[in-house]
Amino acid sequence: MSAATLDPWSDEQGIARAGALFTATFGGAADGVWAAPGRVNLIGEHVDYNAGLCLPTALPHRTYAAVRARTDGQVRLVSAHLPDEPWTGRVADLAPGRALGWTAYAGGPAWVLADEGVPVTGFDAAIDSCVPFGAGLSSSAAIEGAVAVALAELAGLTLDEALAARLARICVRAENEVALAPTGGLDQAASLRAHADHGLLIDFVDESVRHVPLDLAAHDLQLLVIDTRAPHTLNDGQYAARRSDCDRAAALLGVRTLRQVEDLTDALSRLDDPVLVARVRHVVTEIERVRQVVALLAADRVRAIGPVLDASHASLRDDYQVTCPELDVSVEAARSAGALGARMTGGGFGGSAIALVPRGRVEAVAVAVQHAFTDRGWRSPVFLPAPAAAGAARVG
Repeated sequence: MSAATLDPWSDEQGIARAGALFTATFGGAADGVWAAPGRVNLIGEHVDYNAGLCLPTALPHRTYAAVRARTDGQVRLVSAHLPDEPWTGRVADLAPGRALGWTAYAGGPAWVLADEGVPVTGFDAAIDSCVPFGAGLSSSAAIEGAVAVALAELAGLTLDEALAARLARICVRAENEVALAPTGGLDQAASLRAHADHGLLIDFVDESVRHVPLDLAAHDLQLLVIDTRAPHTLNDGQYAARRSDCDRAAALLGVRTLRQVEDLTDALSRLDDPVLVARVRHVVTEIERVRQVVALLAADRVRAIGPVLDASHASLRDDYQVTCPELDVSVEAARSAGALGARMTGGGFGGSAIALVPRGRVEAVAVAVQHAFTDRGWRSPVFLPAPAAAGAARVG
């Protein structure tokens, strides 16, 4: 049994696909093509909205946006996944409460940019992507990032670290206010600010970042993403419920965010609700696990991060309760087949897991996971190679 692998497109492929869709839909050529990646979080789950530390990387899988500026205020959008349903309107029609479905992600950044004073005089955009949808790999942030970078550069701004940070915040606003998804900012920061062969250490106290070297190939390792194909959504209430739990716990403990909890034993002793005890324990220990992974990477002890990944998954499963059978089975099967460590990644409730695997065991791990799914009558998972890639940029 061979495992299904989803390889990333080359930029040439992405440019060709988005460009062809643009011409077929709108006629003529785009002003350029911009791309932004999906993301995978190595460690630091559900702590971004608790002012915590996270260590995501950008995927090599990217969303491509062919974009042409207009001067008449009109906006036209088309997606390769709905080529017969282009959207036409104006920037004002992309405001909160008005944009629906995928147009909220593709058009939301335009409304926020205009709201923040960046001139958006209309545009045409054709979007295609090899970031799998519904896999917990931030396909939404990739769409937002590609469009945001395109519109910023067409407005005359120069993409540098400062603009990437600003655009990440703009995309968070677009997702929160226009798409009405309560994400915490990790996804957009990774998609817009990541560097190749590095993890992006994000401190959500002040949104500062540090690029941490993460060249797994040099250690004969590979990060394997397992798309379980179990349905994944952030707007079904579960994600918001976890955020509410954390906010309630912080209020009871007299701190602004759970990042400020210094004595975990004391904090837990002051909470009567066992659910809040579990939520706080996950957040505080997960932030510490991020510190552990960063220290191990700095010491060039890359293989030693495996057990930390395992501990993260156990915490997400037992204390935060955001895994599902498909995620748990993926993790267990990967470890049994030779992965050094594995955990769910992303918001949970479906989506994807990651496994740190010696390169010589990648196929064996993938086949073991696939067998485990087949034995349970589940759909076959899809596997993505995930070397740490670069963030959003113009590619054509």
